Amino acid sequence: MQIKAKDVNINYVRYGTGDKTIVFLHGWGQNIAMMQPLADPFSDEFDILIIDIPGYGLSDEPPYPWTCYDYVECLKEIIDALNIVKPILIGHSFGGKISLLYASKYEVDKLVLLASPFKKEVKELSFKVKTLKQLKKIPGLNKLEGFAKKHIGSEDYRKASDTMRKVLVETVNLDITDEVKKIKCPTLIIWGTKDEAVPVERAYELEKLIPDAGVVIYDNCTHYAYLERLQQTINVLWNFL
Repeated sequence: MQIKAKDVNINYVRYGTGDKTIVFLHGWGQNIAMMQPLADPFSDEFDILIIDIPGYGLSDEPPYPWTCYDYVECLKEIIDALNIVKPILIGHSFGGKISLLYASKYEVDKLVLLASPFKKEVKELSFKVKTLKQLKKIPGLNKLEGFAKKHIGSEDYRKASDTMRKVLVETVNLDITDEVKKIKCPTLIIWGTKDEAVPVERAYELEKLIPDAGVVIYDNCTHYAYLERLQQTINVLWNFL
């Protein structure tokens, strides 16, 4: 389905039952497909919304290099247009940074952060080969391997348009520490010890910055820990939600 927000056509899927909505936001260079394995198990009890973040999937690119704040306002327009009140946000990486900013400004019921950066990191998503090896080991996710080859890794920067390159640079360099301190909702933080994009130390920093937060750490998992231990992530989320 398509919706317009900030004058950009946004692709999304919405399905499931329940009064409470979970909004899933994927990471840099990805799309809806990378969040569906995590979202699907919750569709019997929750309303599910997964968005192609502008610039990826079937959504249009922003007309100019958006800041993270622009992405937050775009998300707010979508949530309001779809009559969603106080959503649960689950964001991976770039989607997590957007979720952090959103939750610092607007009402959110609960927040789940999957390896979500909040200040400058040296090199994001530069470990494509390692990640692909991990994805191959995950039962039921072999179908994502072809997609992952195209959408995970430093080549995203090289293949990106000039606009999206500028978005990436701005996003990676943006420190939102002060905004994170404003988050009041219950927050779950999930991270892998072998995350080379956003170090696991960031998880503990976020836990200290957010008053009502808890951390779950997966040993020997990468930036895609939530997929590498998918069933464990689903179980943890059920307990949290």
